[in-house]
Amino acid sequence: MRTIIRNGTVVREGERISADVLTENGTIRRIAPQIDEPADREIDATGCYVLPGFIDTHTHLDLDLTNTVTADNFETGTRAAIVGGTTTVLDFATQDRGMTLQEALDKWHRKADGKSSCNYGFHMAMSEWNEARKAEIDAMIAQGVTSFKMYMVYPAMRVTDGQIYDALHFMERKDCIVGVHCENYDLLNARIRELHEAGRFDPMAHAESRPDAVEAAGVSTLMKTAELAEAPAWVVHVSCEASLDEMETARGRGVEVYAETCPQYLVLDIAQYREPDAEKYIMSPPLRYAHDREALLNALADGSIDFIGTDHCSFTMAQKALGNGDFAGVPNGGAGIQNRAELVYTAAVRSGIISIEKMAALLSENAARIFGMYPKKGVLSEGSDADIVVFDPNVPHTISWKTNLHNCDNSPFEGMPVLGKTRDVLLGGELVVENGTLIKPHCGQYVFRGPSARPRK
Repeated sequence: MRTIIRNGTVVREGERISADVLTENGTIRRIAPQIDEPADREIDATGCYVLPGFIDTHTHLDLDLTNTVTADNFETGTRAAIVGGTTTVLDFATQDRGMTLQEALDKWHRKADGKSSCNYGFHMAMSEWNEARKAEIDAMIAQGVTSFKMYMVYPAMRVTDGQIYDALHFMERKDCIVGVHCENYDLLNARIRELHEAGRFDPMAHAESRPDAVEAAGVSTLMKTAELAEAPAWVVHVSCEASLDEMETARGRGVEVYAETCPQYLVLDIAQYREPDAEKYIMSPPLRYAHDREALLNALADGSIDFIGTDHCSFTMAQKALGNGDFAGVPNGGAGIQNRAELVYTAAVRSGIISIEKMAALLSENAARIFGMYPKKGVLSEGSDADIVVFDPNVPHTISWKTNLHNCDNSPFEGMPVLGKTRDVLLGGELVVENGTLIKPHCGQYVFRGPSARPRK
């Protein structure tokens, strides 16, 4: 199958050009000002940007939390992802205590294989670190898993600072990278106790239980740990200015740190916890203040933030009600897998904070480099995989769960006006989304990833 995308503005590696793009047999064969060759299909991208397929670095699909399972599985979540222009998701295969890494990976393959409408890879989220888990790392690498995650919080997943230190040091020698959920566990629990003793169980108390100091304290610890380990570290879902400050201070000391943020921290703030349905905003880290939002937007521009994931972890309002009126019992997470590009475009590109080239780097190229997929993915280049998005920057619309494809009766971005929308998507050269409609589901393939390129090394 040969496809030519004509008349678009092609965005690639820091530049935009007027060009045609020819794809054949799943790869980009040629990019030129004008391509006069026969094709099976032609797509007119006049007035649109032609972008590398977006990579979502942070999703939780079909995740069992013991008392409930996320509303979206790979069937529904990737359906929403691909319509939003995300051609690859990196989901967290989660190793429960007592489970081997191989059992976790096999379990996630069963969840995803044959069901996904976009490509998918796995980070391995580890609930323990010991000699048995160490012995499995080579097998994970051999199966294309080269990134891992550890938690400073959550009793079922929490590991110690010493275990994080050892894992960082070990993974660096394996050319792997470790991401950490950074919050100070003891401070968090002390805050929850204080709020409960004061009779506070409301959604706003969730944000007050995990203020920026709790996150920044965790980031500070990780920075010092990575420095001692002489290893890179990835800080997941950065939400506040205080954490940015900790990372920039560490970078000044030579620490190799990669930062991820999420759209909710760029466009929402703590005022949302006063809304009637505020449980839908209960996520960790919580929404912050306006100055944090502004600091994160500026960090996109100055390069402090490396990539943007969604932390898509959706729950219905009935699932959110499982907290029985206590913020500490509400399942944490929100839906965002479909809306990332249009939110970033509206909040950061249209506002003049970043360029469309920078958006492509934050949504595609940087993630591909850091997570071992470049140059097959993340860039429009001859020989790269033909995962391509035609993005129309002039389509105004309003986000709503009623029109989103995720399997959830709410959206943190409900009623938010945005400008710009994914129109067409090619996945491996196949037209799978046409005029905003998914026309070929279940075309996603597993992405075998190599070592991180470590661009900050």
